[in-house]
Amino acid sequence: MSTSSPEDLSGKAHSDYVETTEKTAYISDAVDALAEPHKAYLIERHGTLDLDPLPSMDPADPYNWPAFKKTMNLVLVAFHACMGTFTAAAIIPAYESISEDLGVSIQRVSYLTSLQIAILGGAPLLWKPLSNRFGRRPIFLLSLVLSCVCNIGCARSPDYASMAACRALVSFFISPAMAIGSAVVTEMFFRHQRARYMGIWAVMVTLGVPIGPFIFGFVTERVGYRWIYWVLAITNAVEFLLYLPFGPETRYIGTDHAASQTTTFHREYLSFFTRIDPTPLSLSEFLHPLTLFTNIPVLIAAVAYAMIFLFGSVMNSVEVPQLLQTKFGLTAQQLGLQFLGLIIGSLLGEQLGGIVSDKWMALRARRTGHQPPPEYRLWLSYLGYVVTMAGMVVFLVCTAQATEGKWSVAPVVGTAIAACGNQVVTTVLITYAVDTYPADAGSVGVFINFVRSTWGFIGPFWFTDLFENVGVADSSAVVVVMIVVGSVVPTVAVHWFGARWYKRE
Repeated sequence: MSTSSPEDLSGKAHSDYVETTEKTAYISDAVDALAEPHKAYLIERHGTLDLDPLPSMDPADPYNWPAFKKTMNLVLVAFHACMGTFTAAAIIPAYESISEDLGVSIQRVSYLTSLQIAILGGAPLLWKPLSNRFGRRPIFLLSLVLSCVCNIGCARSPDYASMAACRALVSFFISPAMAIGSAVVTEMFFRHQRARYMGIWAVMVTLGVPIGPFIFGFVTERVGYRWIYWVLAITNAVEFLLYLPFGPETRYIGTDHAASQTTTFHREYLSFFTRIDPTPLSLSEFLHPLTLFTNIPVLIAAVAYAMIFLFGSVMNSVEVPQLLQTKFGLTAQQLGLQFLGLIIGSLLGEQLGGIVSDKWMALRARRTGHQPPPEYRLWLSYLGYVVTMAGMVVFLVCTAQATEGKWSVAPVVGTAIAACGNQVVTTVLITYAVDTYPADAGSVGVFINFVRSTWGFIGPFWFTDLFENVGVADSSAVVVVMIVVGSVVPTVAVHWFGARWYKRE
């Protein structure tokens, strides 16, 4: 254990020492205040009292669930979150087929994706307050049922207008897990586990973008694009059935469980028959996540992440048909294979953003003898920024230099590198934002999703003009400058002053 003392430190380091030492002392006092039966219960269940936060003695408290139960629920919620971006991007390799079938331009068909991205950002503002009152489980179940119905509507749509309407409804109903997934992770896992499991949820949101086109390129070419919607509807139905036994309620409001008239099973699986939180709903609660625009650390984390997501994920996805399919003359199936780089890069990036991030914080805690401040995690984000910029340069420059009609793997390698950096930044910044405002992790998730989706929706409208006016290769310089200004510089600011800002919140 470190023998450092406040006298050995100065400046920001001294501030961090005082803050984390006070937090450690607070947790220690909370443990000392526990009744002996409570301590015995925690030791028996978790093997230690060094837990943040400290769980209750209630078996319905998600912190007390067995690891398998937590993991199964997380997998379902993460996959549900994936379905948001997965559904939006699913039709990318089918743009040409939809254009021919419905008699509209490919540009108008692309709006079917942009429309969903925009709705994915705003819809969670409604779902988050409802999930606080009625629980996460009933909202997730309702989400899947209605998404299934609307995907069937897409499959049966006779014209562009009806398909656009059904796509909009699907986006609205499938969106809850994309935002309140961060709250579910916070409600089940302790602080020292948070980056790893937050990363699983975050990487699934990211992977939805490339996996959709990767899979449905094959579907479009072999059985027709309308089967995209049938597969999505079937997937919604199957996940609904899996939620019934494996998706218990994580929204826990402490009660005297010994005196409770309901069983643990009822509270975990049948809560949709009753209202969990009787507090009246108000209009301000629906808009509350937007008030985080005044929370400087959360705002900067959201903006910095949104800029990286725009290039490392959105540009590398929606522009692939324009840049690679046109240049290399790819079929729908071949186009889908171009997204393999994004999938591999995202999975590799998650190892750094999630597992390594937690170990990074734990190592610092062992060396200093106290928990490091949330800002210490941000060191890993700089690696993510550099890797994303390098990947985007490779993607755009190699695409411009490739020979017309002769496929090259180099642009795909660039997308993989950029996706790796994007995922590092994703997990690190989302976890940092939650760590600075853990009291309302749900609002943090909704806010970050709103900023990310809004910026992601706007991007495709100016990407084409950028390539035409600046050139594909030279656009890489614009991308690098925007990442430095929109992500790196703000992160440096919050790295050094963040603790002061969120202490005032």
